[in-house]
Amino acid sequence: MSYGDMLLRGRSASGIPAQIADRLADRAQVPLGDGEDKDNRAQAAGALLGYAIGLGAGAAYGLLRYRRPALPIWLAGPLLGAAAMAGADAPATALRLTDPTSWSPTSWASDVVPHLAYGLTTAAAYRAMG
Repeated sequence: MSYGDMLLRGRSASGIPAQIADRLADRAQVPLGDGEDKDNRAQAAGALLGYAIGLGAGAAYGLLRYRRPALPIWLAGPLLGAAAMAGADAPATALRLTDPTSWSPTSWASDVVPHLAYGLTTAAAYRAMG
C-alpha cells in the first residue's frame, strides 16, 4: 500500500525508519560505518525493523488466536493494524523523530491505510488457514 501511495502521489519513501535504525544503532554502540555505507545500512536496518514489527504482530496474533476464540476479521484486522502502527510509530515518537500530534490528515492516512491493510490481510490469512 505504501508503495502504491508513493506511486500515485509521487512522494518519496519515509526516512524515519532509517533514522530510527541509526539512533538505535548509535545507542547500542553498533557502528553502521561512514558516509554512504552508513546511510545504506541505516535504510536496510530500518526496512528490516519494519518487517520485524509486522512479523512480530502477526506471530503474537497467531499465538493469541490459537488460545482464544477467533475475532471476526472486521475487528481483528483493525486491531492488528493498530498494533503494527503503534509498534512502528512509538519508537519514532519516543526518539523524537516525529510528533503525531502535528501530522496532517494526509500524513495520518498515509500511516493508517497501509497498517489497516496489513491487519485485514493478516487476519484474513489466519482465518483462511483455519
